[in-house]
Amino acid sequence: MFVLLNQHTRHFFHRVTHELDPPSGYSTVSFTFKLDNMINGECVDGRIPCGEMPEWAIRVPGRADLLSLVLRLSLLGVVSFYAVRWAVDALDPTRRQKQEAQKQADKVMASLGVRGLRLSEYETVIATNLVDPLAMRVSWSDIAGLDSIVSDLRDTVILPIQKRSATRRSTLLQPPKGVLLFGPPGCGKTLVARATARESGCRFINLDPSSLTDKWYGESQKLTAAVFSLALKLQPTIIFIDEIDAFLRRRSSSDHEATAMMKAQFMALWDGLMTDHGNTVVVFGATNRPQDVDPAILRRLPQRYHIPPPTADQRLAILELVLKDEEVDDDVCLTSVAVATDGWAGSDLRELCREAAVARVNLVYLVLLQKRKRANLYAVTIT
Repeated sequence: MFVLLNQHTRHFFHRVTHELDPPSGYSTVSFTFKLDNMINGECVDGRIPCGEMPEWAIRVPGRADLLSLVLRLSLLGVVSFYAVRWAVDALDPTRRQKQEAQKQADKVMASLGVRGLRLSEYETVIATNLVDPLAMRVSWSDIAGLDSIVSDLRDTVILPIQKRSATRRSTLLQPPKGVLLFGPPGCGKTLVARATARESGCRFINLDPSSLTDKWYGESQKLTAAVFSLALKLQPTIIFIDEIDAFLRRRSSSDHEATAMMKAQFMALWDGLMTDHGNTVVVFGATNRPQDVDPAILRRLPQRYHIPPPTADQRLAILELVLKDEEVDDDVCLTSVAVATDGWAGSDLRELCREAAVARVNLVYLVLLQKRKRANLYAVTIT
């Protein structure tokens, strides 16, 4: 199809013929003459001349036509973008999990009193591990037998956090970036970390290592970065990692590539907290196997507290604390119980008290049952 060309197009064709070599079989003069014939609407190679074509076919598009074309292309691009985005979201296998994480994160943020804080997709997943410190029913009064450790934590961790406005200028009066609690199981390591968060007023991230793992390559590193970015947004923050030896154990050549990269990312971001003294983020780790923790991680945990099994005096204090709100018979000698439970942890003593209370209820139930059987009563109720 030939189009009637204006004077500017004619000059363009003439310029082309002078700047470009003509096709094979044409000289420069003949090639220019053939183009002139096309421009003037004459018959070329036996085809219909442009002068006999309908007016709509030879109309030069105006500004309105170009504007309409641009608008239609823009509309098509917008529709295509949102269509592809919807299709990708619909095919995402973790879509429902992300929606549930968003709802839970919004609920936790509302309980913390945080409004208008924009979180990324990965920070939303980590926010599900947040714990409101005021909602934790743990305080220093609930810890017995660890007076020296509690006093040291108050001086080295809690006081610099609470007085950070007065110690901001000093780089030495800052809280430590890492605290390690190690000792046998059931001796109160997690309890100490929770009480520290409550007493200091810090936001508490109870980090679950499983929340950092993902089947897609590179996602674990993004989730690891989200831990520290969320902690910085909510500071002062305590990041608590229970059984840290399972998450940040000694590195070896047999480690999986994704695990090694995640550990390297964690340590690199942790070093960033150490270099910026204006941040108030403390990492707490608890373990009963400190020898399995990577030496590079131990270097980042300068404050270390050994929580050994309680002594006889500490066991007595724990028993008195557990039974302070219970009705205890005058014949019970807690000192004798404390001496007889050598080697027991605090959780063992609490379980002992619970079993004793349940056994007492069962004994009362059996006595009532026997009395009612004697009276030929078959319906047994306990009020």
